[in-house]
Amino acid sequence: MHNNKRYKMTMMKKEETNDKNFIYDVIVVGAGHAGCEAGLASARLGKKTLVLATNLDTVGYLACNPSVGGTAKGNIVKEIDALGGEMGINTDKTLIQLRMLNRGKGPAVHCPRAQVDKYKYHSQMKKTLEGTANLYLRQAEAAEVLHNDKQVLGVKTAQGLEYFANAVILATGVYLNSRIIVGEWTNDVGPNGFSNAKHLTDSLVEMGFEVRRFKTGTPARIHARSVDFDKMTPQPGDKDMAPFSYVHKSVNENQYDCHLTYTVQETHDVIRSNIDRAPLFSGSIKGTGPRYCPSIEDKVTRFADKDRHQIFLEREGLDTDEIYVQGMSSSMPAEIQYKIYKSIPGLERVEIMRDAYAIEYDCIDPTQLYPTLMYKNLDGLFCAGQINGTSGYEEAAGQGLVAGINASLYLDKKEMVVLERSNSYIGVLIDDLTTKGTNEPYRMMTSRAEYRLLLRQDNADTRLTEIGRKVGLVDDNRYEIYLKKKKEIEEINEILSTICKPKEFEKLFRDKGEVIPNNALSYKDMLRRHNVNIFDLQKYFGILTEFSKQALEQAETDVKYEGYIQKEKEQIEQFNKMEQRKLPPDVDYNNIGGLRIEARQKLNKIKPQNLGQASRISGVSPADVTVLIVWLAQQKKEK
Repeated sequence: MHNNKRYKMTMMKKEETNDKNFIYDVIVVGAGHAGCEAGLASARLGKKTLVLATNLDTVGYLACNPSVGGTAKGNIVKEIDALGGEMGINTDKTLIQLRMLNRGKGPAVHCPRAQVDKYKYHSQMKKTLEGTANLYLRQAEAAEVLHNDKQVLGVKTAQGLEYFANAVILATGVYLNSRIIVGEWTNDVGPNGFSNAKHLTDSLVEMGFEVRRFKTGTPARIHARSVDFDKMTPQPGDKDMAPFSYVHKSVNENQYDCHLTYTVQETHDVIRSNIDRAPLFSGSIKGTGPRYCPSIEDKVTRFADKDRHQIFLEREGLDTDEIYVQGMSSSMPAEIQYKIYKSIPGLERVEIMRDAYAIEYDCIDPTQLYPTLMYKNLDGLFCAGQINGTSGYEEAAGQGLVAGINASLYLDKKEMVVLERSNSYIGVLIDDLTTKGTNEPYRMMTSRAEYRLLLRQDNADTRLTEIGRKVGLVDDNRYEIYLKKKKEIEEINEILSTICKPKEFEKLFRDKGEVIPNNALSYKDMLRRHNVNIFDLQKYFGILTEFSKQALEQAETDVKYEGYIQKEKEQIEQFNKMEQRKLPPDVDYNNIGGLRIEARQKLNKIKPQNLGQASRISGVSPADVTVLIVWLAQQKKEK
């Protein structure tokens, strides 16, 4: 900590400052996807909010792929929207193409994915921030977090300006001491050559944060005229899909196809013959890279038995000819990149406009945060996004929204929001980070959620809108839309309970290849048949025609998977019993007999808020949890 003299001077300066341009309720450091959601949430909740960015051109910037959503990530965007966030709204406004992934699988893994115009996404998000009451944008590099021994006080910029606030949210993305790497060439800058943050890491270390070094990367951008699309497979968008945001009734038509191609043996030969020049293998890259989004040289090396890897081309925007080459992330030297790209069918005449590169950056150990995302060692300091070790726009935005909400609640001295693993992917994400930590860039996947049949993309509003309403982010219009859909589902379920005689559904079952029973069935019973869907009921019986497609699809899923859903709900009941058994925040686990040494160390580090969280800590065994249960019972008896 800084000495007391310094902080007495800081407090005196704050008290003497009459200029309102330097005094705020909340300061957000960073204006990426976490920073935008955090700033908008706190400002919309009535808090005077300053958002600092090293460059205002980075506001809501899509530094990597020009898309939002995808497997599990699409669910997060729907949850952000249900809570009153902005990402879904901004995605719909800047849409180029919309698809539903995993349609051939069960509804638990259906995930919407949008290709967006990256430049319009940035400008539209910046416009939204600029037009939001209580929110102030400022281009400046945050160099130091001001604080005393217990409380955050504000932020000092590299230019020497001091801004004061009782809540600070660090949403620095990949800009902390970042450097980009292309072969033997490196440059101490952020994504796309934007200036990085050179000073803030020292302040984090001084405050007690454990800092680590992570790495991610991005592929080259190429000119559309140099691509032979006839050698590739078109990937059109889906028609009649629901928008990302519940406040929109429809979205623009799909405007461009994406295209699919593959690497070939020549691609792999070029990479292998130049692998000694790959920074990932030469040792010049020190940061830990993402397991689930490796570079092309990493894929060719790790999966030597594969004869090809998928490459996905998508346009960066409607007013540019730049194409993003997904699946070709690399840090190989620029001249080798040409050889690699030219070997791919359809890219024989490729014109590279921007080189692929790797980027290293500083981030923190997220187990030092509470599930509210507030730092355990300093009241009022929150962290959100890639500073917490995550990868991806959507994971960052979800954390930013929670941090913005909780910073506001903290200032109001109200109980902060902790989303549960049982009600949201955002809850799974934050619990994983703060309970288990991560040794590599964390990416959300459907497999991380125990109750993913209940955490579907189609029911995010019914899961989370009430929470957003209670907090104050869900306005009247959004809430009315939610209530209308909720009422529709109730009415649909009532109609589905209607009983029909065999003669009434004989034609439907015959046409659909279903065995016709002798007994009467309800519409709900019919819907449980594999080959019958809810729109068949509309067609054959003339019912349910007045309801929205979204309400009908959600009701159908609830019926078809009713047994599995009920099992998950029973599991959640047991889960909640553990979550409700609170652990004292100030307990010293070294003093609890029967706990193993590793468990004591891990429990003292994480300081779990309840038995459920304690049980999920790596190194805490079921026997240790039993010891805690007995200890809690003893404490209750003594009281």
